[in-house]
Amino acid sequence: MSFEVCMGAQLSCSFGTAPAQLIVLPLNRVFTSNMPAANIMDHIPMVNILPFAMCTSLANPTVASATAAAFGVLTPMPCIPVIPAPWTPGDPTVMIGNQPCVSNSSTCMCTWGGMISVMNSGQTTVNV
Repeated sequence: MSFEVCMGAQLSCSFGTAPAQLIVLPLNRVFTSNMPAANIMDHIPMVNILPFAMCTSLANPTVASATAAAFGVLTPMPCIPVIPAPWTPGDPTVMIGNQPCVSNSSTCMCTWGGMISVMNSGQTTVNV
């Protein structure tokens, strides 16, 4: 079962050391669980996708440099995500701002090799 992703969704990166929150600006005026819903174009670093604390990818030049300076001991450095492409796959059955919505199975890639995925869609459920 797939869920639309909205503001406050919890994200993880395969090279990050902590989860991050998805920020969705209310530009498209589409809400789910009273929060702005995300489309595949909500992938902008430091706007939509915040840092994952520390980065452990040796493809990241700051991590590679710090690791070399530590004589090969992996040395994580602050995460600054670089996400050049939109979320994939989007859900083409639900359009938000003329773009497919992000579902809980969508992912995007960081330039440094990390796969960013949705841990929690951000939707709240109400038990009646």
